[in-house]
Amino acid sequence: MSGLLALLDDVAGIAKVAAASIDDVAAGAAKASAKAAGAVIDDAAVTPKYVHGFEAKRELPIIWKIAKGSIKSKMLILLPAALLLANFAPWLISPLLMLGGAYLCFEGAEKIYHLLVPHDDHHVFEEDIPGDPAHLEEKKVGGAIKTDFILSAEIMTIILSGIPESNFWMEASTLAVAGLGITVAVYGSVALIVKMDDVGLAMYANGNFSLTRLIGRWLVRGMPYFMKLLTIIGTAAMLWVGGSIVIHGMEELGFGWLGHHIHDWAYAAGHMVPAAWEGFVEWTAKATMDGIFGVALGMVLIPVATKVLAPAWSAVFGKGDSAH
Repeated sequence: MSGLLALLDDVAGIAKVAAASIDDVAAGAAKASAKAAGAVIDDAAVTPKYVHGFEAKRELPIIWKIAKGSIKSKMLILLPAALLLANFAPWLISPLLMLGGAYLCFEGAEKIYHLLVPHDDHHVFEEDIPGDPAHLEEKKVGGAIKTDFILSAEIMTIILSGIPESNFWMEASTLAVAGLGITVAVYGSVALIVKMDDVGLAMYANGNFSLTRLIGRWLVRGMPYFMKLLTIIGTAAMLWVGGSIVIHGMEELGFGWLGHHIHDWAYAAGHMVPAAWEGFVEWTAKATMDGIFGVALGMVLIPVATKVLAPAWSAVFGKGDSAH
């Protein structure tokens, strides 16, 4: 009997350790995923354009195809690559993070540049020419998966940098949980966004109560503004996250003067207000300065990307989708 009790005690101990490990994985995944906010919001803001122009019944199947491609990229390519980096070339993580941060700065600055310097785009793309809908759908899905791969590489690298030092399996589990969680969150949100017009129309046309019809009308009228708001939030998040990643990377490489000055200025700003607001003002000041640096860096990178990198990409991979 004592042997059975000892065995049960051991089993209970193993269960407690397993439960603690699961909690650690979930907590680590949540904490690490939060650092990828800029790229995640950008991913959610970009994806709806790939279903534009298709019949309503094809929107969700297209999103599902892109989501499956995203999961395959993360689990079969990016996760193993991230684990190899963490265990065999950890010194590469910071430079890759800085590269991803610079890309986020470029994306955000490019959006601002196009807003400030509007221009007519008269290019005729192959996908705009009427043709076989199935072929067009496959091209759109393929382009979306390429874009997602770039954003997913940034997201997975940022997540990896946010995982506390641990064993191989903990890192693998945290990356997998965070990667899958982000994919579900992004494409679940995209599915809701692209179908919200249809939901609003159905509520307006079939609602039995005036409030239902009113909410339906608000949904239909409000979605264009919501998409604009999402784009603004995504741009701000990209510039803030991208700028902070590059600045932090510079500090690790021994060029910490900018990061130290930003920290000191933010600290001084926080101490200019009542104690209750100190933390909020300090965080806001630092995020704003990181974002301003992100805008400046992105503006410098625009001619480099458009005049050098984009032609090189087209020469190697053809004229399909590049980053966006």
